[in-house]
Amino acid sequence: MKQVRIFAFIAAVVLLASCKKSFIERPSLDGTTVTNYYNTADEVRAATSTLYGLPWSGFENRAMDAIGDVMAGNEYTGGSDDPPFLSFSYSATSVRIQDAWRVFYKIGGWTSALIKTFEEKKQQGGNAAYLDPAIAECHFLKGTVYFYIARIWGHAPIVNDPGGIALSGNFNIPRYLKEDVLRFALDELRMAEAGLPETDVPGRLTKYSAKGMMAKLYLYRKDYDSAKIKSLEVINSGKYDLFPDYGAMFNTSANNNNIESLFSIQHQLTGNPWGSANQMNPDRGPGNLQTSEASMWELYIPSRDILTAYESGDKRRKGSIMEHGWSKSDWKPTNSNATYNAFMSNGYKYDTLQAVGEGGQKNTTRANIAKYVVGPGKGFGGELVIGMNSGINTMVLRYSDILLIYAEAVLGAQATTSEATALAAFNKVRARAGLAPVAAITKDVVLRERRVEFAFEGDFWFDIQRQGFARAKQIIEAQNRGTAESPAYATFTEQYMFLPIPAGETLQDPELLKDPVPYY
Repeated sequence: MKQVRIFAFIAAVVLLASCKKSFIERPSLDGTTVTNYYNTADEVRAATSTLYGLPWSGFENRAMDAIGDVMAGNEYTGGSDDPPFLSFSYSATSVRIQDAWRVFYKIGGWTSALIKTFEEKKQQGGNAAYLDPAIAECHFLKGTVYFYIARIWGHAPIVNDPGGIALSGNFNIPRYLKEDVLRFALDELRMAEAGLPETDVPGRLTKYSAKGMMAKLYLYRKDYDSAKIKSLEVINSGKYDLFPDYGAMFNTSANNNNIESLFSIQHQLTGNPWGSANQMNPDRGPGNLQTSEASMWELYIPSRDILTAYESGDKRRKGSIMEHGWSKSDWKPTNSNATYNAFMSNGYKYDTLQAVGEGGQKNTTRANIAKYVVGPGKGFGGELVIGMNSGINTMVLRYSDILLIYAEAVLGAQATTSEATALAAFNKVRARAGLAPVAAITKDVVLRERRVEFAFEGDFWFDIQRQGFARAKQIIEAQNRGTAESPAYATFTEQYMFLPIPAGETLQDPELLKDPVPYY
């Protein structure tokens, strides 16, 4: 496997090479480094902090949209790399599939190398007080990426010791059964739960981050009792809550690591203790918001289908989608066109009637994504944006997910439930959205709520997938995946329930083309 080969050789030699300068220049992970480095909590936390940011870039930037929302029918897209995810015609040569694969096995390799290094440091007398939590952070990240791997590819390789693979010289790694990949991910998250602290500084993982991710994995496996237990442990901790303003979580970095975030990919434009910048601003932002500071090319836009998914009065719609009449008074973009400048003089306006070029915005679905669009730049009333880059974090696990997981876990295999605690959790999410409470929930009610709550966050495909093929086919083939002028519908077959392993990987490791085998 190509990525395994790469990281088997370099993960133990040049770990985290793209982080801040002091980290780039430090010695490689040989015995001398283990002896002379990781002697303080700051040194150890500097190593793990980079895992929160830069390594996620290839998935977070575009692959997450293509897999999580374009396939799910939430986003429409153009270009050459993404439309096959609309029509379910992608192949093993897809750049998005390759990028996602590379990211997840890279993080898996780096976390494995760090765990081994920290364990060696402990054996040499290193301080377990700060080494053990760092090891637990690595277990969380490793478990999370293998959870993604199982959901995206199904049967897949498990690479627990890339250094050992390099020494053995045997690179013919098989696919393991999907259930074993999920079990491996769960085992990693259990170790994370045991070793992470109850609390930490904003942005750092805690014991409850692990509990929450375990609850999500249990729900995916339809282990409803375990999902209920773990989600309730997070709820009862009292450490998290819904952020009052749904839209404000996604349009400014000022609300990074808020009370709702259990795990976020960390971004920062300057100082950079975490990693790379967020690049969703240009991929999602409308063309009439482009300035000399902020690029905008709207590669991903809301689908026509998701525009019909919101109930009347749902505040999440404005927090997620820009449509005719959407405005933000503090954003004041300008350019060389006097008519445009006059139109935007009192703040940014999304208007499909005004002429394009003079302030108007009229794309193929008549809408743009608002989530993770932080605006036109600091000089135009927004926050700091440097071309493609912004400093807003990407939330991977939010407290609202925990509440909805709990409600669905109580529902379990029943057709419907009116159980009081399940309704309380479910209706708390609806209350923030300005919606009336429901008196009972069903699978379809939960799925619809999850769709609008997590729209454009790369999650809905997995919600569709876990319904099973027959239901997934019904959902997908009923979706309008076209434009305002030309509706379009996809044909969905079972081969598209999971993505193919990248062609470059199977070429170098033919074992990946064979039937999966047990890992345990």
